[in-house]
Amino acid sequence: MKNISALSMAALLAGSLMSYPTFAASQTADETYQLLEQQKKNTYYKVTYRSEAEGAKIAISYHAELMETNKEQGYHVIDLTTEDIEKLESLGFTVDIATDFMNQQVDLLTQMQSVAVQTTLTTNSESNAAALIAGIPGYSCYETVEETFAAAQTIANTYTNLADWIDVGNSWEKNQGLGGFDIKVLKLTNKANTGTKPILFVNSAIHAREYTTAPLNLAFANWLVEGYGNNADATWILDHHEVHLMLQTNPDGRKKAETGLSWRKNANQNYCGSTSNSRGADLNRNFSFSWNITNGQGSSGNQCDATYRGPSPASEPEVQAIEAYVRSIFPDRRGPNKNDAAPTDTTGMHIDVHSYSELVLWPWGDTNQVAPNGIAMQTLGRKFAFFNNYRPQQSIGLYPTDGTSDAVSYGELGVPAYTFELGTSFFQGCSTFESTIKPDNLKALIYAAKVVGAPYITPGGPDVTNLALSDGASSGGVTPGTPVTLTATTSDTRFNNSNGTEPTQNIVEAEYYIDVAPWQSGSTAIALSAADGSFNSKTEGVTGVINTTGLSLGQHIVYVRAKDADGVWGAVTAEFLVIDNDPTPEPVEYCAAAGANASEEWISQITVGSFTNASGSATYSDFTSKTVPVSTGANAITLTPGFSGSSYNEHWTIWIDLNADGDFSDSGEEVYNSGTASSSTRTGTLTVPAGTAEGDTRMRVAMRYNAAPSACGTFNYGEVEDYTVQISDGGGTVPSTFENTNSYAIPDNDATGISSPIAVNRTGASGTVSVAVNISHTYKGDLIVDVIHPDGTVYNLHNRTGGSANDIIGTFSFDAGSKDSSGTWNLRVRDRARADVGTINQWSLTFQ
Repeated sequence: MKNISALSMAALLAGSLMSYPTFAASQTADETYQLLEQQKKNTYYKVTYRSEAEGAKIAISYHAELMETNKEQGYHVIDLTTEDIEKLESLGFTVDIATDFMNQQVDLLTQMQSVAVQTTLTTNSESNAAALIAGIPGYSCYETVEETFAAAQTIANTYTNLADWIDVGNSWEKNQGLGGFDIKVLKLTNKANTGTKPILFVNSAIHAREYTTAPLNLAFANWLVEGYGNNADATWILDHHEVHLMLQTNPDGRKKAETGLSWRKNANQNYCGSTSNSRGADLNRNFSFSWNITNGQGSSGNQCDATYRGPSPASEPEVQAIEAYVRSIFPDRRGPNKNDAAPTDTTGMHIDVHSYSELVLWPWGDTNQVAPNGIAMQTLGRKFAFFNNYRPQQSIGLYPTDGTSDAVSYGELGVPAYTFELGTSFFQGCSTFESTIKPDNLKALIYAAKVVGAPYITPGGPDVTNLALSDGASSGGVTPGTPVTLTATTSDTRFNNSNGTEPTQNIVEAEYYIDVAPWQSGSTAIALSAADGSFNSKTEGVTGVINTTGLSLGQHIVYVRAKDADGVWGAVTAEFLVIDNDPTPEPVEYCAAAGANASEEWISQITVGSFTNASGSATYSDFTSKTVPVSTGANAITLTPGFSGSSYNEHWTIWIDLNADGDFSDSGEEVYNSGTASSSTRTGTLTVPAGTAEGDTRMRVAMRYNAAPSACGTFNYGEVEDYTVQISDGGGTVPSTFENTNSYAIPDNDATGISSPIAVNRTGASGTVSVAVNISHTYKGDLIVDVIHPDGTVYNLHNRTGGSANDIIGTFSFDAGSKDSSGTWNLRVRDRARADVGTINQWSLTFQ
């Protein structure tokens, strides 16, 4: 609950204006001016709280009326009624007029008035009205309802073995023939693995203005399907579990909120006037199990109120859709009485994603009484909060709430239910969403998908992190029979203890399985050892050696889990094990090196044979995308220093990792040393020993002020540059065809696109160049394809022709004339329209 930005506050104020009961999109600028003047008289209140717990309870109880939160100074700004003020003051809270907030509001409204005077609102155009009043810039990181549905349909079309896009109901407007939307669920699982699977159900955007919620849910879907076959955890989750995502639970309302309106409810015109922007029902007060159970305390009977519960339980079609769907996927495991607990072996989970307040919540919300499964839900809630760093607590605020989404899933069926309150604003800025909210909450959702088979048990056990297999066994692979060392960290302490302390125990056991998961029939556990020799602490390193003899060629999954002293096995973490007769070598990692200061001197230019590269001031430059052709024996070099003012004496050294083992310390790998320091350009020879293996490796060039540089570490003044070198035997022929067979995903609707490089060590005029291209894409008319010469010249091969046809596979040619062919060429592909995606599979250059 950090401070809401001014931009977000502007959006909330705009929503407050648009909620004024008599505002209509057809009003003139003068009428708008009068309404804005009247709106200046609104009063907002600053409610000061004394602890984080109190602040969280206020946020829960007054979630619909929140305008601003300042966690550092301990207050909320809330739109309160006289009755609300009396209630808060009776509980000992300080309630003051929010003068600073209101002054900022007046400043914003004054700016809005100047726009209103110059603009006439288009008749019957609510979006134009909102644009005038709100002036909210676009949030490029958040998909619209239509874009969300299109993205889900693309997932279903692309990953036919993993995804279905299911229609489960209608919005209110669709039912009335007023446009509207289907209520749809994206179901994700490996369809080839049949049988009953535990289900994670996640719905989002039930409150329309909560911008971050649906994009997070969609990002979770993309992580799963894109990770299948590439990420071991995503793979086993979809093999053994089902994930059901209702991305847009309130699509009619969401369309209102996309215009900048602070719209919370659905769009039902039967409540509060058919044209009022306060119309609709609060869907998260309309669920049937606990509808109005608190007799008016936990929801409102006023149709214009933000928490209007609707006229009857599940009166709204959106709620009917979600209730019917939840009942269709989860069996009833809980008795009819309030204190009936669901059995501990219950499978499944429901998460309702909201914003804002940085909270993880679980039932009950209509009473302070602990739910019959409340202790187990608290354990999992504290685990979720470990990942997103939110406050975990039961969902009761200062006052109860009723008719909420957990009513059917937990209240009726016994499935553990949670609410995530994301971030610090309804209209959250993209930078915060991308840097914090999305990555942190993705981790929480991934964990949920892992433990959904036993959510009342597994979260109490240890987690497995830092799982790694030696010798590149997870990526490049190993030959059959190669012993592979497994290492990991196990911990029973990964809980958020900001609201009570979760009991933890020592690790007592860890084990791994290959291909057959622990819960499957026929699985075989293989014990792991404590790295320090004994299991005697709450966090333990574990290790073991995998015998790969007899394993078939291909990709295997290694499952790892650990048990604590209470006998609870924690969540599984997995890694791939690749068995290959011809494994790909593990990428080589090199030590870091750099000058500490390059403001006065740096490497200006190097020339090796026909290769030249000029550059500006830097302490370190990674030029490994550039390939320097060298041969065994002597290679002519020219080294030029750069200075910002006075010239200084510089010492130069060049190393080549001749045996490609990741260091520059072997005999003969220092291939040039200037010997003395000088401010002049140096010329000389770089010598590659005879018998050096041909191929690509790393070259490091270092220039240091007045002393010899080292291959690793940081020195006082100067620069280090790294290059790729291609070593030949000095007598061989240079090939005329060069290719890149690596695949590159083409980003959708991205002006920058993606480039696939080819390093060419052929020198001399390029002449006619033939380009063979293999690009998969479902709409080739979206694509622009260029070849870029090392000097930056662009040769266009394809420019958005071909309409809806698939793929670009063929050979193109162009005349590069006398341009030298040496250096790095790039195939650049840009997708300039939404929805369809593709891949650069491979391409090649042939010089005549």
